[in-house]
Amino acid sequence: MDSLRIMGKLQEWKGKLKEKYANLTDDDLKYEEGKDEQFWGRIAQKTGKTKDDIEKWVRGILGKD
Repeated sequence: MDSLRIMGKLQEWKGKLKEKYANLTDDDLKYEEGKDEQFWGRIAQKTGKTKDDIEKWVRGILGKD
């Protein structure tokens, strides 16, 4: 799943990320167009996971590839 498709589902999986990683805030999950790397960097820093790990987890919770 590419980043664009994940961004389209952001509202659907934002809650799931916050459930799994309680230290994520709404500000951490705020997506601004053109700032993809900053978005992924914030999530990676707070979760200790890579962008690829996070995308794989999101695919799993959404049941989609």
